[in-house]
Amino acid sequence: MEERIVETERAPEAPVHTTTVIHERSTSSSATGILLAFALLLAVVGALYLFSRLNQSETTRDDAVTQAAHDVGQAANKVGDAAQDAANSVNHKDN
Repeated sequence: MEERIVETERAPEAPVHTTTVIHERSTSSSATGILLAFALLLAVVGALYLFSRLNQSETTRDDAVTQAAHDVGQAANKVGDAAQDAANSVNHKDN
């Protein structure tokens, strides 16, 4: 048996470029989101509080105006009664 050795030459392969992308989640972005959500919640609660106070103020003012109008009406009735009494006493003195 005859032994044969075959040698072949290969051209060097082109270098292989591998790109590795590492994507890390930033903890600061989630903290920023939480802070923004908290600030938004605080703004909504503040707006509701101010609206509630404004509504209470208007109700108090309306109640005061209603009471004042009622008092003026009662005073007008008293003036009317006093004028009627004065007219009646003048008429009785003339008779």
